[in-house]
Amino acid sequence: MVDKTIFSVTKDNLTMRIGQAEIYLKEFENEVKRANGGGGNFRSKEDALSRIMILNEFAPNDPRVQAMFERARNCILGASGNFTDVTDEMTVYLKNEENLRQMYSKKSEDGWNRIVEEYRDRLLAKVFPAPEVRSTPSEEFVGKYVILDDIRYPMNQFMGVTGEYIWTGKRSSGMYFVRIDTRRWLGPYEAVKRYRRLVDSTMMEVDHWTVLGEITDITMEIPEAGEKKVGGPVFAPVVEPVALYVPGHVLGLHDPERETSGYFVGEEEVAAIKEAWYTVKEVPEDVTPEHLVEIFRQAIKEKNYDLYVDCIQPERRQNPVQESLLLYHWDLHQERFHGEYIHADVVPEATKITVIKGYSDETGLDSYFLSKEDQEKIASRFGDKVEYASVQTIAYDKKGKQLGSPVRRNLIRTNNGRWYVRDYEIRF
Repeated sequence: MVDKTIFSVTKDNLTMRIGQAEIYLKEFENEVKRANGGGGNFRSKEDALSRIMILNEFAPNDPRVQAMFERARNCILGASGNFTDVTDEMTVYLKNEENLRQMYSKKSEDGWNRIVEEYRDRLLAKVFPAPEVRSTPSEEFVGKYVILDDIRYPMNQFMGVTGEYIWTGKRSSGMYFVRIDTRRWLGPYEAVKRYRRLVDSTMMEVDHWTVLGEITDITMEIPEAGEKKVGGPVFAPVVEPVALYVPGHVLGLHDPERETSGYFVGEEEVAAIKEAWYTVKEVPEDVTPEHLVEIFRQAIKEKNYDLYVDCIQPERRQNPVQESLLLYHWDLHQERFHGEYIHADVVPEATKITVIKGYSDETGLDSYFLSKEDQEKIASRFGDKVEYASVQTIAYDKKGKQLGSPVRRNLIRTNNGRWYVRDYEIRF
């Protein structure tokens, strides 16, 4: 708030003060214009409004002040951001996913109960204190199974001399080393990651696990993550996982016969269940840039990973590194559509198409003077025609408020073929 002693208004300086307030008001208007409906914090807002308020209190009937007052009012309305009505169609993907999550939570709970019952006769009678491996005959615990709660990964991960492990327990009551450098961990672990990507984004990153595992050996390690280990060594049973359980979400199991070395309970049913959700199942060859961005958005919202990939430029998905990046940004898109915004509209009138390589008759003037054969000859000399389309989208949060400024996403096509999303990484 501007101090009236600094911004004092009299009849003699009224015109000068109006001019000074005009400077701040124009800057406030420019900030609102740049935000383009996104709202936010505006540096010039307080300076502009407080000066106009002082002017309005002194000269409410001055036409110049009245005009500034109205402009300030419009700025305040613009600065509050644009809104849209949130419809069921926009949020149905969240409801579908929650229903699927509950279904898989029940499947996983039932599967966990079954596997615990299956191994009950082979479970170690008491988990803690852990077996004192230096004084207890190995036949009393090696080959037995244990259920370990609160396995903290990656927090308790460490690399030892004999392998890579997660430690659990205490030196006073004994420890277990859960082995994580074999397929018995990696298979179920990757299955849990697939579950998160395909079924349940609410799970986010898991850092507490319940593990059913087999005691296969004993070893001596210093359970510390750093290269310079300062603690003493610990003798502990080595546990290799049979199942990884995230209560309320998923059960991952090891299966050496599968190509992936593991699976989550009900994994083979996911595709069929989700098929009924999909509002779009393929990309038409004649798809427009605006429609392709809408399909890309729906693929993310509806967790249709294959369709998501098919929207993206083939040159950006050709090798393992690029495939890994596709998954990484898929996860980010999933998090954003569950934690930041719930919908994004395409603004068709804002699309801009540019020929960046090859021959183009955008004005239509060439065709007025040249025959089709002439144009084809010229085009052959220029080589492949490459076009970019810049498509604008506006994201909204769960209350229907525009989130940030509109975003532009670039698409590409070659020789009038199909459009593809080029910069798939950016947010909506």
